[in-house]
Amino acid sequence: MKRIAILGSTGSIGRSALSVVEAHPDRLQVVGLAARANVQLFADQVARFRPAIVSLATQEALDGLSNLRLPAAARVPGPEGLVAVATCPDADVVLCATSGTAALEAVLAAIEAGKTIALANKEVLVMAGAIVTEAARRRRVPLLPVDSEHNAIHQCLHGRPSEEVRRLILTASGGPFRGHSSEALEAVIPEDALRHPTWRMGPKITIDSATLMNKGLEVIEAHWLFGVAARQIDVVIHPQSVVHSMVELTDGSIIAQLGVTDMRLPIQYAFSYPERWVAPLPPLDLTRLGRLDFLLPDHDSFPCLRLAYRALENGPGLPVVLNAANEIAVASFLAGRLAFTAIPRVIEETMNAYEPRPAGSLQEVRAIDAWAREYSQGFARRLELNI
Repeated sequence: MKRIAILGSTGSIGRSALSVVEAHPDRLQVVGLAARANVQLFADQVARFRPAIVSLATQEALDGLSNLRLPAAARVPGPEGLVAVATCPDADVVLCATSGTAALEAVLAAIEAGKTIALANKEVLVMAGAIVTEAARRRRVPLLPVDSEHNAIHQCLHGRPSEEVRRLILTASGGPFRGHSSEALEAVIPEDALRHPTWRMGPKITIDSATLMNKGLEVIEAHWLFGVAARQIDVVIHPQSVVHSMVELTDGSIIAQLGVTDMRLPIQYAFSYPERWVAPLPPLDLTRLGRLDFLLPDHDSFPCLRLAYRALENGPGLPVVLNAANEIAVASFLAGRLAFTAIPRVIEETMNAYEPRPAGSLQEVRAIDAWAREYSQGFARRLELNI
């Protein structure tokens, strides 16, 4: 029996993870749940899975559980609650499925506590990849990727030594605006950008997919997860989203992982690893696919991918700036205050203004993050006046 703690249980990944738990009640047990503020859904999850410890973002949100007849559980609010759930003594595996950077301290605490980390949060490695991977190496804690692309690469590598790897090939659906010109993107509104053609995800990651920043963050994440240089990581547009990613070996062989577009598959892989279990999913019917297309990304119309490569190649600290400025710009776009094409402008301006500084500790990373958020917020406000 593997005991699971989930950070971000009410999001799309968290809900899929609980579905995997329900499919394997003899193998998986939930011992901790943390979420932001969706009290009703969270209460339903607590009632169904009966964890030993729970957390919501605020005390007020936790108080909302008090009037409900729920199983007894330790209740800790805020960032301390995330850490408490992540370090729950009963937990074997901690799934980080939160969005943003709030769970960074919790993931590091879980590593120090010796928990296996199932990572579905890109920002943790984008912000603090060196710190997190060094802590995992020191504590001999597995970092198991849940993102479908990195999960696919993990499966393709399957313990191969790094000297056998020529390059990693990350696939991208291209989002809802694949093939659009820069001029056409000027008129995009949030409702358009939130219509992803393949995946159903939260709003922030869906916008990142539309700008290709999601793929840029994955390039940085792949660098830290698999120890390869930026020049060894390529991105191709694959509209069918069936090939989740590929690995090219030094002899020219390319190994690909294919599967249905359902996040339960990589989540179950992370939970079951190194075993493989029967999944409650339909098999992939290759005869119905018809074709598999692979295209080069359009860096002119979607400059966020280029900016992510620049951040990785010119650190330290620049990936922190990239991530923070992107979060500010996406939030402004979703609020209707910023144009879609202004998102990369905010990011690039903030990166240009950044003066490199040490990023070797969590405190230093947080300081860079705070500076980038303040600067990008100010620049975004100036752009908002021109809409």
